[in-house]
Amino acid sequence: MDVESTCVFLKLGGSLITEKGQPETPRADVIERLAHEIAVVRRRRPALRLLIGHGSGSFGHAVGDHYHVRQGVTGPAGWHGFAATARAARALNRLVTNALWAAGVDALPLPPLSSGCCHDGVLQDLAWKPVDQLLAVGLTPLIFGDVVLDDMRGGTIVSTEELFRFLAPKLRPARIILAGEVAGVFTADPHLDPDAQLIRHIDAAMLASGAAQFAAAYGTDVTGGMEAKVAEMVALSAALPQVMVKIISGLVPGRVQSALLDENVPGTSIGGTR
Repeated sequence: MDVESTCVFLKLGGSLITEKGQPETPRADVIERLAHEIAVVRRRRPALRLLIGHGSGSFGHAVGDHYHVRQGVTGPAGWHGFAATARAARALNRLVTNALWAAGVDALPLPPLSSGCCHDGVLQDLAWKPVDQLLAVGLTPLIFGDVVLDDMRGGTIVSTEELFRFLAPKLRPARIILAGEVAGVFTADPHLDPDAQLIRHIDAAMLASGAAQFAAAYGTDVTGGMEAKVAEMVALSAALPQVMVKIISGLVPGRVQSALLDENVPGTSIGGTR
């Protein structure tokens, strides 16, 4: 495949773009910098098919946890929580969209609530053809962790990784980049243990054996934190072994830009070629 027309999925993690310990608090400077890095890549690689997703961080996770939306929705209070979670997710999405536009990236939000559906917490369907069409004409679709209707639970929450896992077989990305606070998966919490070592590659066997350790997410994460994210990507890699997944730190200036340009950056890889 022509490197210029390669499809790449990029996630901007909630822990990266928000202060997860402070409800509905964006890291505006980080969002602005990341938008400019993405804009540089769009100018250098205009034919790159780039799908961006972002987490909810201290926006959707805090209210979603309060109302237990991930577990299901019943009654007026539950549906109020469902709507409140959707409102919070969209508030952050507007900030990300505006930053991308200000940097010169033609980003178009595609809320999963409007076309997705789940069965007992598992994403069953999502309108993917509009994403494919937008990518084909050079625009940048923007998806995000969101509430979705569920035929058993009433409603639930889907993470960006779950959206990526559903879309990958349809859109066939060459690479998936997950940009968060830390530079990948470590043997211990690097915030607490100075001897924590970066795990450079994870596969299904390591995940099953417990060889890879996962630090608890700082703040609230209703979609399962790092372990759930890695499990989703390991499952995706098993189904699509040609896809390289890389978990990197987006707090290091220039690292997201380098990763999008397929330059070697520190991180944890899953699947593909090490």
